[in-house]
Amino acid sequence: MLYILIGIGLLFIGMAFLVTENNSKYLLSGYNTMSEEERTQVDIKSYIPYFKKFHLLLGSSFIIIGLILHYAIGESASGIFIGVYPILAYLYFMRESNKYWKGSSNKWNKIGLYVLAATLILVVGLLAMGFKENKLIIEPDAIQFQGSYGETLNVSDIASVTLVDHLPEITSKTNGFALGSIRKGYFKTGVGEEVKLILNSDSKTYLLFTKTNGGKIYFSAKENTSTQIYNELKKVFPEQIE
Repeated sequence: MLYILIGIGLLFIGMAFLVTENNSKYLLSGYNTMSEEERTQVDIKSYIPYFKKFHLLLGSSFIIIGLILHYAIGESASGIFIGVYPILAYLYFMRESNKYWKGSSNKWNKIGLYVLAATLILVVGLLAMGFKENKLIIEPDAIQFQGSYGETLNVSDIASVTLVDHLPEITSKTNGFALGSIRKGYFKTGVGEEVKLILNSDSKTYLLFTKTNGGKIYFSAKENTSTQIYNELKKVFPEQIE
């Protein structure tokens, strides 16, 4: 996460020096697709210094604030920051840059604002879904994992339920959500096995559900401890609990 944070911040800083007045008609998005007549309506001499100042401030603040959040709060906080802060910053940037774009050229700036606003709503929605707790519901003849990547296991589907004190080495995500200690979906292990993780918190112990078909689900709750849930399961499914 730290490498991503610093890398993106340096990328923003690099953008400040990449675009100049001389190469703007080739590199500056929107401006490079305009006709010569439309470019005369853009105050490019004033816009380029604004562009440079904004990206220098964005890159440096991105790294500094991101590092503070990472060490003061945790990886989840810095992950949310990485996804949301640049979009908010560019919304401000494009709104303020309207004064440099006149006439028909201004419409592309407004379209960009709408696209960024829609992207922000989408990102916030995905983060909200990812951080929403997947509860485990114990029924007389089944176990239900609610929420994203949830499923229902009938008694006949469960080979065993065990308490484990560590996760297997996770090497990659094949389909899912991962931010800090929150991981939900399908992941590959170091030995090439695909497992499902439904981790709502950073836990010292995890519940491992092994299915009769060999599939594995690792689970941790946000409110109850894995041991508490394990004891509840033991009362309902004594034959499957190890």
